[in-house]
Amino acid sequence: MENQEVKLNTENAQITDFTNFDDQAQREREQQALNKKIEEDKLLPPDPEAVLEVRHLKKHFVLKKTLLGKPLATLKAVDDISFVVKQGETLGIVGESGCGKTTMGRTVLKLHQPTGGQIFFNGEEITNYKSRHMRSLRKEMQIVFQDPYSSLPPRSTVGGILAEPVLVHKIVPPSEVKDYVLEIMEQCGLRDYYYERYPHEFSGGQRQRICIARALTVNPKLIICDEPVSALDVSIQAQILNLLKRIQKERKLTYLFISHDLSVVKHISDKIGVMYLGSMVEFGNSDEIFANPMHPYTHALFSAVPNPDPNEKVNRVILKGDIPSPSNPPMGCKFHTRCPKAMEICKHIAPEYKDYGNEHYVACHYCQMQEK
Repeated sequence: MENQEVKLNTENAQITDFTNFDDQAQREREQQALNKKIEEDKLLPPDPEAVLEVRHLKKHFVLKKTLLGKPLATLKAVDDISFVVKQGETLGIVGESGCGKTTMGRTVLKLHQPTGGQIFFNGEEITNYKSRHMRSLRKEMQIVFQDPYSSLPPRSTVGGILAEPVLVHKIVPPSEVKDYVLEIMEQCGLRDYYYERYPHEFSGGQRQRICIARALTVNPKLIICDEPVSALDVSIQAQILNLLKRIQKERKLTYLFISHDLSVVKHISDKIGVMYLGSMVEFGNSDEIFANPMHPYTHALFSAVPNPDPNEKVNRVILKGDIPSPSNPPMGCKFHTRCPKAMEICKHIAPEYKDYGNEHYVACHYCQMQEK
C-alpha cells in the first residue's frame, strides 16, 4: 500500500493497521537509508582520542554458492556494529552464545576479513590491510582466548611460549629475552621456576595467567579478552580479573572484554554494549546501563544474574524460544520473536538506534513509545 509507505518509519509509530504491508519494500528502504548513512560516515575523520573505533562493521559468512560462485545463503554473524574505545577504557560486550561477540572481536583484530565497515586503530584505518601490513600492528593488538587449555601449544615450555613473540617482534636483544620474560611472568603472578615447565602441568587459572603474560610480552596498546574467565572457578575468576585491572592501570591498556557474565562485566567495564543476533541493541556507560537498562533484552539478561540475597525476590524474565538463525533473521526488530514487549510495528519495521541521553543508545520501538 503505497499511501502508507510515507508514514511508516521509525519516527512515526502511530500506525496500527499493517494489513497488506509490504515488508520487502520496507527492508529495501531501510537498507538504502543505512547505505546512505555509511557513505556519510566514511567522510568523517577518526576520533583523535580513540584507540579503537569501529563504524558499521559487518562480517558475513557465505553458507551456499551457485556453480558460478554467487552467494545463495549468507550468515550475518556481525551486522552493522559501531563503537569507540578510548585509551585506558574497558568496553564490555555481552550477549547470549551465538550472538556474534567472538566473531566481532576477531574481525576487529583482522583474524577474519570484514565484509563491510571501517576499523580505525590509533587513528589509522586498517580495514583493508593485508596480512603483511598487519604484521607490524600485531604487537600492538593482542587477544586472550577463552579456553586456556587449547590456546597454549602443549609441546613448548612456558619460557618458549613467552619468548617466541619477543624474538619474532624483536622486543629486546636475544641475550636479554629470558630476563625480560621472567619479569613479565612475575608481573602476572607466575614463579620463575615455571619457565621450564609445560602447559599440562598447570591449573586452568595458571594457564590463563600464561595466556595473559603472552599477550603482554609485546607491549600491546589493545587487548581483546574473549571470555577469559568463563572456564575458571569463581575464586580464580576474581584473581584473573584483579590481575587484568592491575595490569591495565600500570600499563594504561585498553580492553575489549567479551563475556556473557554480567557480574564480571560490571566489575571491569567502563562502557557496555549489548549484542543480539549480530547487532548492538543497547550501548552506554556501565553505571548508566546497570542503573537504567532500557531494552527488554537487557532486562532479561540482568534478571538472570544470580542474587546473593536469598530473601530478595527477583522478577525473572524468561525469554521464550531460541535465538533465530543469523542466516535468516526475522523482519523488523530482530528480537521481536522473543520480546515480552513486542508490538505489531516490531514485526515490520526495524527500530531506530538513538541516543536517550548520557550517550545511552538503544534500538527499541517500545522505548520510543515510553519516551512519548
